[in-house]
Amino acid sequence: MTIEERLENMERELGHLKRRNRWLLGAVFLVAGGLIVPGMFETTAIRAQSQNPRTAQEIRARSFILEDENGIPRAMLIVDKDGSRLSLHDETGKGRVALGALKDGPGLTLIDKNGTGRAGLAVIKDGPGLMLNDENGDTRAVLGALKDGPVLALYNENNANRVGLTVTKDGPNLAMHDKNGTARFVAGKFAIEMPNGKTIEYPESSLVLFGPDGKIIWSAIK
Repeated sequence: MTIEERLENMERELGHLKRRNRWLLGAVFLVAGGLIVPGMFETTAIRAQSQNPRTAQEIRARSFILEDENGIPRAMLIVDKDGSRLSLHDETGKGRVALGALKDGPGLTLIDKNGTGRAGLAVIKDGPGLMLNDENGDTRAVLGALKDGPVLALYNENNANRVGLTVTKDGPNLAMHDKNGTARFVAGKFAIEMPNGKTIEYPESSLVLFGPDGKIIWSAIK
C-alpha cells in the first residue's frame, strides 16, 4: 500500500467519525435554540404501584425536558426515528453534553461554553474513534481503532494532516507532512509509486526523508 493510498483510507474512515460528531452535536441545539415545542412531549402511559399510588412504577413518553428553578432547560431526553438522545445544559441553557444511541452506533460529544463541540467519542461500523477539536470546531487530533487497524492523526489549523500513525495488516507506519500535505518523513512499512509507474516497497525497518518536491533525499533501509 502506497503512502497516498494509506492516507486516503485513513481520511475516508476518519471522515465518518467527523460527520457523526457534527450530527450528534446538532441534536443539542434542539433545546438550546428553543426548537422544542410542548406538543412533542406526549406521555403515552403511566402505571402506578398498587402499594403506593403516589410512586410511578412506569412512565412512557417520547421526550422529557428537565428545567431548573428558573425555568431554564438543563436536560433533554428524546427518542425519534433517528434513535435516542440525551443532552445536558449549563445554567444558561447552553448544551454542553450530547449522548446518543443512533442508527449507526452510540456517540458522545462534549461542548464548550461557545457551543463548539470540542471532544467526540463514537462507535461506527468501522470501529470506535475519539476526536479532539479546537475552538473553531476544526478537528485537530483523532484516535481510532478502525477495521484496518489503530490510527492516530494530528491536523493543523487548516485541517491538513501533519502526522499520521497507523498499524495495519501490512505493518506499522509513521508519516509526517509539511503544511502542503507532502510527506517529508516516513518510517515503517510502506510503498512509493515512482513516476515511471513502478512501485517500490519498503520493509518495517525503513526510514525515508523527502524534500518539498516529494523526492527522496535520504533513506535507511534494513
